[in-house]
Amino acid sequence: MALFPVIMCGGAGTRLWPASRPSRPKQFLPLTGRRSPFQETVTRVAPLIRDGGKLVVVGGLSHRHWIVEQLAELAVEAQVLLEPEGRDSAPAMAAAAVWVSGQDPEGVVAFLASDHHIPDHPAFRQALVEAARGTGSGRVVTLGVRPTEPSSAYGYIKPTGPGLSDVAAFVEKPDTATAADYIRDGYLWNSGNFIVSARTLIEELRTFAPEIEQAVRASLDDSNVDGVQTLTDSFRRAPRISIDYAVMEKTRRAAVLEVDFAWSDLGAWDAIAAASEDGTHSHILADSTNCLIRAPAGTLVATLGVRNLAIIAEADAILVCDLDRGQEVKGVVEQIRIHSPLHMDFPTVTLESLPGAGRRFADWLRLRALPTWSTLGQARTGQFAEALALDGRKPGLSHRTRVQTRQIFVYAQAGLMGWQGPWQHIVSSGLALLRNTFIREDGLSRSLVSDDGAPLDDTARLYDQAFVLLAMATACGAGVDATSVEATAIRLRDSLLGQALPNGGFKEAGEHPYQANAHMHLLEACLAWEAAGGDAGWSELADRLVALAFTAFIDAEGGFLREFFTADWTPAEGEDGTLVEPGHQFEWAWLLTRYGRSRGDVRALSAATRLYAAGRRGVTGGPPIAIDALNTDGTVRSRQARLWPQTEWLKAALILAETASADDRTVLLEDAASALRALWLYLTPDGLWHDKHLPGGGFVDEPAPASSLYHIMAGFQQLAASWPWVAGEGGTKLTLE
Repeated sequence: MALFPVIMCGGAGTRLWPASRPSRPKQFLPLTGRRSPFQETVTRVAPLIRDGGKLVVVGGLSHRHWIVEQLAELAVEAQVLLEPEGRDSAPAMAAAAVWVSGQDPEGVVAFLASDHHIPDHPAFRQALVEAARGTGSGRVVTLGVRPTEPSSAYGYIKPTGPGLSDVAAFVEKPDTATAADYIRDGYLWNSGNFIVSARTLIEELRTFAPEIEQAVRASLDDSNVDGVQTLTDSFRRAPRISIDYAVMEKTRRAAVLEVDFAWSDLGAWDAIAAASEDGTHSHILADSTNCLIRAPAGTLVATLGVRNLAIIAEADAILVCDLDRGQEVKGVVEQIRIHSPLHMDFPTVTLESLPGAGRRFADWLRLRALPTWSTLGQARTGQFAEALALDGRKPGLSHRTRVQTRQIFVYAQAGLMGWQGPWQHIVSSGLALLRNTFIREDGLSRSLVSDDGAPLDDTARLYDQAFVLLAMATACGAGVDATSVEATAIRLRDSLLGQALPNGGFKEAGEHPYQANAHMHLLEACLAWEAAGGDAGWSELADRLVALAFTAFIDAEGGFLREFFTADWTPAEGEDGTLVEPGHQFEWAWLLTRYGRSRGDVRALSAATRLYAAGRRGVTGGPPIAIDALNTDGTVRSRQARLWPQTEWLKAALILAETASADDRTVLLEDAASALRALWLYLTPDGLWHDKHLPGGGFVDEPAPASSLYHIMAGFQQLAASWPWVAGEGGTKLTLE
């Protein structure tokens, strides 16, 4: 017997206004902790998926992005059925039952609400397994929760006996006094969860609501993209009716399994307050008790001398209510529907188009960032600042090779793209300081110097050598001291090759000697030298690095890139070996696409597509943002989101869009637009930026690191290269002129 958990994602959650609204209903909100109720439900039932069963999610077409993204955050696969319009629970359940019967005629379906709070996951799973066994005789089993109080918020079930028994009666939500009588008479709370074989439910629908079964069956076609199927317009012909009225009040097969665990349907703010981990930690409560406070990130709520309140703030609306009257919010919403209908849902935001955002990006670089970092960000000696404070101050820091070289790259690339500032002087003075201060006698670069140019760390890190080579390739391509630069680069390359390991890789200095990241940037430098017309040695080294990526860095089965390795290039032990950085998945996807196109290498192009998909699992939230770290199983390791993964997401989406099919190109260009919008969250009007976006919203208060400008410029470079696909072939070129 295969069990198919079906999570029902309908419902508007009007009692939780203003946080829950049609475009963002309660099941997708983190109401009681870090995860949404939907994600908690997925986590609760995922261990039951075995023996041919599969998780199924039924939800509205308009909520597709919530469902897909929140599943991706958990790295859980599911069959998603999207309703073109809501028709209540009976048609939704019918769609799932018909789909399951097509997979397994004997399959048992557990229909589960997406918005319930059940802390005891093992007890819930045990109840589902027991209920599933009870379906063998053709029963339709529901879970009846033993009441803890005479609540008027729930419907009630009268069982005929203890344990698994027939249902004597279903009753609607009573008043409190009647509820107390029900409890004395042994009634149970109706949890709204149903367990039944797909075959039995279809039979009952054919008997009591044949028009539902017919309309739903006609709405299921063969279209199924990445496990997501949109039901056809035939679904709209199904009557709008709940499963209670369509089947449960008529069937003779109804049974109830009594369960005794903590349960709440999170139907009102008082239920949220009771279940929340802490709803007040970021606010100030003076002489105030038993209050639930929710507000957008950056909004502080302070209270004085109040009791038992829900204070729920959104950007456009605020609710203040007595927690004991949470059930009455629905009546307030009805008044809002009449007197202020615009506040029934969140304001519609017109998103900036990708071409429009691209032109604004060019203006920001040309007028703000490049002038700021070429003046405040570079000394007369040619040395670049490590960081600039958001108020324009320059912190006194030592100077890293990677910053010196990245800034050379930025301004050489700016010159190539038409910037009219003094880029040649900036690049040549930066190169001169690099040669005189950073390059050691053996041709390799030390990693750190003082403010006056004295060596502080003579270590020649592979990562730093890669950026020396990238800076020189870009300067050479821009025509700055090309002959001398190329000779210096070849000498450095030959010094590196003398240190190569037997497998063609290189050992990095520091804590992680065997890693993918430094090799990635070395590949980037090789491809840059190919583009600048360098000798054959650059292509040979690029081939070696890509071969190493396939033999060591990229997981053959999962298609994702690992970060750290042992001396024999197997995954490192512990957490180091299970780290997956979405930004690096995108960056390698971008590089392998460039490499694959230049050589007609189908394997590299295919790997790039898989790497992009792996990185995309690390894009979360609304608006979407690429977070820092996942685990190899796809679960989230760190929700912090630095600036640089946004630019890598942008680059990868754009370059893959260039040769994608029409449908895939549309999706990838939408991704690119989302990535650029994410990047805009970080950028400031004065040409600086924030670097670290915190999980709860807001940014770390720190100076803008100069190293980020490399990522920003590289993102713009790819946007300009992809402009014919972004703006259309007739569109004006995107430049920095």
